[in-house]
Amino acid sequence: MRKNILTATAVAFSLALLVGCQSKSSQEGSATSKKGQALAEVNGGVITVEDFKKEVETLPPYLRPMAETADGKKELLDTMIVREIIMQQAKKDGLDKSPAVTEKMEELKQRVIVEAFLKKKIEEQANISDADLQKFYDQNKDKFKSGEQVRASHILVKNETEAQDILAQIKKGGNFEELAKKHSVDAAGAKGGDLGWFGKGSMIPDFEKVVFGMKEGDISGVVKTQFGYHIIKLTGKRPAGVRSFEESKELIKTKLLAEKQQEIFAKLKDELKKGAKLSIKEDVLKGITLKPAAAGQSAPGDAKEK
Repeated sequence: MRKNILTATAVAFSLALLVGCQSKSSQEGSATSKKGQALAEVNGGVITVEDFKKEVETLPPYLRPMAETADGKKELLDTMIVREIIMQQAKKDGLDKSPAVTEKMEELKQRVIVEAFLKKKIEEQANISDADLQKFYDQNKDKFKSGEQVRASHILVKNETEAQDILAQIKKGGNFEELAKKHSVDAAGAKGGDLGWFGKGSMIPDFEKVVFGMKEGDISGVVKTQFGYHIIKLTGKRPAGVRSFEESKELIKTKLLAEKQQEIFAKLKDELKKGAKLSIKEDVLKGITLKPAAAGQSAPGDAKEK
């Protein structure tokens, strides 16, 4: 729905899980020796509830809501099982001891250690106080002006008959949020359909035309867009104006924290290099020839969103 949010698909979900963090079952022994409540047993190995929860935590934010649905949980567990079977077979084939895998593991180990070091150093110094947040707000109030905003929830399904049936349930007293969790096919369904606050231009025109004409608390009829059939509930309205400090606090914190982290990282790099013996061969660096990127390739951020 939202132009600035990637829509999570089942394919992306499955692929992310399949190549995600390996469950510890193939590393820590059989079901009889591994701690934790067993969720699935695979050829003597075990996947625990704790493994499952950790797997969800490693998912990208835009995929995590899918794992909170009944179908998503089944898909997650099924993919963990398939990955475990692959791991077991790969070990039987000796692939875990192959030079290519050993080299890659060493590279990953170095990256994880460096990441842990930087995370520790940055967290120790990147403290943002409420006073810092308030100061930024007071000095930049013009940056917190916005047009009219609304907050809405929706239930999105693929056919009109299903949408009409859900709408009938709501009119009879059915809980909108629970019905969204049960039926909605987009990522917001896991949050009861909540789309958060947004202004004009954030949604597709067919959706906006309806939602900005609603009153707070209203529930729409069935609304057709290119994505399917929606039932919309308007949960809040904000007039145009300057957002309050409380409304802006988290946004300010995110901005200042990012700036602080960059500042600390730049300072840390300088300090580390000053304490090291360096000898850079500029002529060698200039002489390195790299293979050009394949035609048509683009950075992940270059993908156009709908």
